[in-house]
Amino acid sequence: MFLRSRTESDLLKLLGFLNGRMSLTEDVLKQYLYLKKGYEGEVAFDQLTAANLNQDIFILNDIMLEICQSKFKIDSSLIIQDTIIPCEVKNFEGNYFYKDGEFLLCDAKTQITNPLHQVKRAEILLQQYLKKNGFHFRIIPYLIINPKFFLYQAPQNDTIIFPPQLSSFMEKLNLRPSNQNGIQQRKLADKMIADHIIESPYPKLPPYNYHSLKKGLTCAMCGSFLISCSERKDACTVCGFEEEIESAIVRGVEELKMLFPDFELPLMVFLIGVRWLALGKPFERF
Repeated sequence: MFLRSRTESDLLKLLGFLNGRMSLTEDVLKQYLYLKKGYEGEVAFDQLTAANLNQDIFILNDIMLEICQSKFKIDSSLIIQDTIIPCEVKNFEGNYFYKDGEFLLCDAKTQITNPLHQVKRAEILLQQYLKKNGFHFRIIPYLIINPKFFLYQAPQNDTIIFPPQLSSFMEKLNLRPSNQNGIQQRKLADKMIADHIIESPYPKLPPYNYHSLKKGLTCAMCGSFLISCSERKDACTVCGFEEEIESAIVRGVEELKMLFPDFELPLMVFLIGVRWLALGKPFERF
């Protein structure tokens, strides 16, 4: 049972908007693609849990908590009986090998941050969080790996769940006793949701302004600007996706409002939005 569903983070949304309307630096583009790929991996894991886990297992997605001035994020938290199972989902691709406690990409011999270190840190901080709030739950963390990832010389570590193990992993979770009345489990879930921290994405964005961004209506499916409009619908000439004009206008104005949150006058936002979407001309006084 999903008690907190997953959505794209505001940072990922905004970087996606900017990627379509300006040229991102190499570092910012890498950050965007990394976040995008990570989100896709997390959604794929959500689909597996939704299809295979018992409904009485409480699932919380994308929870960020803070304890002792240290923040930590859990991709998926499964609460079953007296156990909380934090899952770190990694959407790595390619062939890696394990050496001296590190993950190395085979072709380039470049090192990536060992995700097991991240799993251990989250486990320690979660233990402190539970203790502070009076909860007595065991913590069994797992690292969930993408199907397109292969690790040579993998360590014998029960924490890592490789793609061929996912089916048996789900089956073992379902064999655990149900949450019975689920009172304590629900209290923990509600507390974690209430304590979830929402960080502002704007300090992490590259500099931009209204005049520097490309104007115009974009396709909701592929992001293309090659749109043809009829009286009631627009159609993408690249992928063929069709959308009601009203829906496209609302989507575009919401994008504009996210990119420029300090501009709060609804009527002016709409007027700017018309120019932003349809005319493709800058609004001189903005």
